[in-house]
Amino acid sequence: MKDATRKRSTREAILEATDRLLARYGYRKMTIDDLAQEVGIGKGSVYLHFSSKEEIALSHIDRIIERLKDNLRSIASKPNSVDDRLLEMLLERVIYRFDSVQHYSQSLNELLAHVRPRLLERRQRYFQEEARIFESVVEEGQRLGTFADGNALDIAHTLLSATNSLLPYSLSAMELGDRAEIAERTRKTAALLIKGLLA
Repeated sequence: MKDATRKRSTREAILEATDRLLARYGYRKMTIDDLAQEVGIGKGSVYLHFSSKEEIALSHIDRIIERLKDNLRSIASKPNSVDDRLLEMLLERVIYRFDSVQHYSQSLNELLAHVRPRLLERRQRYFQEEARIFESVVEEGQRLGTFADGNALDIAHTLLSATNSLLPYSLSAMELGDRAEIAERTRKTAALLIKGLLA
């Protein structure tokens, strides 16, 4: 049990270091040696947890999404009205991603250029998992008579598709812009989408 905990904490330390080094150097200049030094472990220890620098970057993104899904589930279970929860969830999925990468926005394009093919495969899974969380709130809204009937999973996918254009991974570093501006654009988009769902 101790070994498993140590292994998990070393893996987390590597991912935390990845976040710092992406901000400092960018993906291309970040090396496995840099990561090992930042964590205070040997280079070989990094390879015990990850097969390559690309895998480390992708695992870093996976961790962002896992934390986002936890936040979405937390919002989904609040006692607020279903339309308020849905609006907050849509805002969270955009702003959480923005906050997670904005400190290395200058190197975001470079990172994405290197991991894009494998990231695109993962994004399909990310969006499917997010859609399932949204589906539960849409279904609840339909049961309560707040939302019009329809396929709740299709509706969830539509909500995600409509806000995907606001995600940092869909924008260049120049387009990321100001957090307050992104939040306002997301809020307006979400409010319009939810209005269309009302019974």
